[in-house]
Amino acid sequence: MTPPSRAADLTGQVALVTGAGRGIGHAVALALAAVGADIAALDLEPPAETQRRVERAGRRCLPLAADVSDRAAVDVAVAETLARLGRLDIVVNNAGVAERRSLEELDDRTLGRALDVILRGTILVSQAAYPHLKQRGGAIVNISSVSGMAGGAVSRPDPSGAAARGRRSGPAYAAAKGGVIAFTRWLAKDAGRYGIRVNTVAPGPVETEMTRGFDYDVAAQPIARIGQPGDIAQAVVYLASSMANFVTGQVLVVDGGVVLD
Repeated sequence: MTPPSRAADLTGQVALVTGAGRGIGHAVALALAAVGADIAALDLEPPAETQRRVERAGRRCLPLAADVSDRAAVDVAVAETLARLGRLDIVVNNAGVAERRSLEELDDRTLGRALDVILRGTILVSQAAYPHLKQRGGAIVNISSVSGMAGGAVSRPDPSGAAARGRRSGPAYAAAKGGVIAFTRWLAKDAGRYGIRVNTVAPGPVETEMTRGFDYDVAAQPIARIGQPGDIAQAVVYLASSMANFVTGQVLVVDGGVVLD
């Protein structure tokens, strides 16, 4: 019989977090550091504030700059993580972009960028890390969205954000996030033999810079508030830790009950 698990303890492990400069990625980096992990924090620009906060928590933090859709840049970032921090145990694929266009408005540039950052980036980072995770096992946690399950969360313009247009998240975003879920399940089937667990967290509306200016109708959902980055970060900590050592290929929905409707 497996004994009851203790609280998450990632002491001695190294986590690579993409999109770590703000929002969910920033919160994930801090939450993993709080339970002992050293952090490789990757964003388009080196995330200095994330580095400062992680180091203040007593953990090492390596700030990295890379576009996750650029294979060569991703390979360099993973190599630098290994060279500077000595190992790689956890990958959190969080980097993303917002997209709210209608199908008729969707242009090639917007479509390409959404697919490149959200889906291609998740695959490229996982691919670069995979040979190293195979050496001792580990965990990959991908950040998807309820949009990838239900076709998009509906919002309306917030009166304080005059430039925002209320609508369902766009088709490229929903398709890319749905692709992340499919990739998660594919990789979980392949990676289990190497002691690697692969899961995804699917947030509902979360209060970040990406959602600023949009007013989500949260009053009708079972937990009647918008999500916070820390809500998602705690789910990531669970999936990255030994508390989830028999969990793989799963979609952990963290949305206050939105998809129950």
